[in-house]
Amino acid sequence: MIRSLILTAILLGSAMSVSAQMTADVKFQPGNFGTMATGTITGDEYFDYKLGAKAGQEMFAELQVTDTNGDGVVYFNILPPGSDGVAIYNGSIDGNTARIDLPEDGDYTIRIYLMGNDRDTGKTVGYNLDLSIQ
Repeated sequence: MIRSLILTAILLGSAMSVSAQMTADVKFQPGNFGTMATGTITGDEYFDYKLGAKAGQEMFAELQVTDTNGDGVVYFNILPPGSDGVAIYNGSIDGNTARIDLPEDGDYTIRIYLMGNDRDTGKTVGYNLDLSIQ
């Protein structure tokens, strides 16, 4: 019985992989208040875009699929400064276009990720992320 529990624990532990995380700082060109980020995301990876903003500013974010070898469903969340993963915008619930008033000063994270079959089967999805702050 104990051997079975230990073996099960080892198998479960080895089945859980650590997600690859990638990060990029978003900078606007002088005189511009927005930019377009492009990339790809595969399986259980996630990509964090960091963007500094002030309380009361409005953030606009829109995510579009450009290509895929799977179902082509990609999501984003917006995390406030200092967040441990709790989002103020959840794209899997709220959709792929966000327009939100920012509650505080600091660095916001726009996290791109996959769910469902594309995530579970390691598919790749290309995307464009339109970002602006007003």
